[in-house]
Amino acid sequence: MVMLENIINELHRPARKIFPRRTVITGSKDNLWQADLLDVQSHYKQNYGPCGGKTTGQSKLCTFFENLGWKVYRVPETANVLLSGGIKFSDLSEDQVDTFQENLLKSMLSIENTYFELGKSCDQNCLIICDRGAMDAAAYIPSHKWDRIMKNNGLNVVDLRDNRYDQIIHMVSAACGAEDFYTTEDHASRSEDVALAKNLDVKASTSWIGHPYFDVIDNSSDFENKIRRMIAAVCQKLGINTDDSLAKNAKKRKWLVKYLPDDQLFPPFQDFEVTHYYLQTYTKNMQSRLRKRGQKGHWNYTHTIRKPKVQDQVVEIKVQLSHRSYSSLLLLTDEKHYPIYKTRRCFIYNNQYFQMDIYRKPCHKRCKGLILLETHSVLEDQELLDRLPKFLDIEAEVTGNAAYSMFNLSLVEDWEKSKIFCH
Repeated sequence: MVMLENIINELHRPARKIFPRRTVITGSKDNLWQADLLDVQSHYKQNYGPCGGKTTGQSKLCTFFENLGWKVYRVPETANVLLSGGIKFSDLSEDQVDTFQENLLKSMLSIENTYFELGKSCDQNCLIICDRGAMDAAAYIPSHKWDRIMKNNGLNVVDLRDNRYDQIIHMVSAACGAEDFYTTEDHASRSEDVALAKNLDVKASTSWIGHPYFDVIDNSSDFENKIRRMIAAVCQKLGINTDDSLAKNAKKRKWLVKYLPDDQLFPPFQDFEVTHYYLQTYTKNMQSRLRKRGQKGHWNYTHTIRKPKVQDQVVEIKVQLSHRSYSSLLLLTDEKHYPIYKTRRCFIYNNQYFQMDIYRKPCHKRCKGLILLETHSVLEDQELLDRLPKFLDIEAEVTGNAAYSMFNLSLVEDWEKSKIFCH
């Protein structure tokens, strides 16, 4: 009970605000984009301070995009608003806690929607940063109670986790891999030790496993570079060229897996059914594809355009679609490509976020039994190899190998005869 109360208090305890709030109005175009910065723990001392990962990260991200001429909104933490009215969990009964959690979720969605509507009506590029996201509560509520809240309010996990936010950034606690910097010094409202902080970090990250664009920013670098990696991850998602101003050494790595082991060997994971369709384009130097991704009959739709390289960087623009827009674009399916069907398994292992694609029938014979493991990382070869899941039988690294490009795997023609094989 003490452990549960500590977790609840940590989730809803007000965090110190060390940044000024400001608004910059500039002229630009009209995109809406939301990110969820998750970090429920203290970070570094000195000028980093308690909550330095989340608070500092949001402040720097805000400044970075304001300098680009974007309108930036920051959605405050709903729990802080409610708890500032005198609510104490130690004074509440179990039923009152359950009711509070449900009302907290509803209030959070309402507050977010206010900002989202402002973003939609904004006449310039708009970035919306949510201090916390709807799935945070799932990490601290027993699953049967969370399911009841979902049912009572007509909600589902795919919409809350995958469709509501365009990207999730999880800033790993200093308690996980940078213990020497972990501190609650000079922070009267936080007192958790390293063990509890690690537990909270795992709970927070696990609740978001499966989001299509989930970036885990670990402690493999110093703090300033950690913040740069976070901003770079956001820029990469938006297709913004950062030149040399941010770390660009994080890259996608891919491995061939021999076979699928028993589910019991995996850490907590989420499975998704995924279908890809390649669309017709006006030039062979550009790729366009649709993705349908979901669980239990609830779906997320994305349109990706892969443009020719700019300054040796591949540019991908990803747009979330409604079902209606997705259905309309299906009419442009390229008959030179088969649809790709696969199960995508998402999990965290050794503070590294992995996605494993298990190809399914119907498919070309080249895809039968194919299993590919992917991650994005700034780690050097041996350090990253040490983080690979030990329960998987890795056959070979295939990063950059054209034979394992999804574009080539989907080709109807045999590769020897194809004129559009992408090298």
